[in-house]
Amino acid sequence: MATVRGCNILEDRYYWVEKHAWARLEADGTVTIGITDVAQNMAKGIVNATPKDTGRTVQKGKSAGTLESGKWVGPVTSPVTGEIVEVNEKVKATPSLINSDPYGDGWFVRVKPTDWAGESASLLTGDAAVAAYQKFMEEQNISFE
Repeated sequence: MATVRGCNILEDRYYWVEKHAWARLEADGTVTIGITDVAQNMAKGIVNATPKDTGRTVQKGKSAGTLESGKWVGPVTSPVTGEIVEVNEKVKATPSLINSDPYGDGWFVRVKPTDWAGESASLLTGDAAVAAYQKFMEEQNISFE
């Protein structure tokens, strides 16, 4: 795990830096999606999480649901196209899990992707993701240290 300006970036995730979304390929072929530590720090205290329902299809770049904090309401952008096969009921009941554990218990939805190999190629992982977040946070003058 790397820390960039007070935010954790896990090297085993795939990131869409501009949309502050992460994805992780699971052993069963599904993809878990959530928001990054950077995003949850910018949003502050998340008070409402509303994922789209299971069975719904999401498109890469479109909303998989919404989050609301005291200062922001916005989408959780899906980094892949596919069918939602599971929503995180814990996050719906306790949205602050996204703040306290964005890469663990604070995941948002699981998707059965239609083209993981093709779509994941445009996402960043490892050192490339860390470098991209370093650049983004410097350019935007964002720090949570």
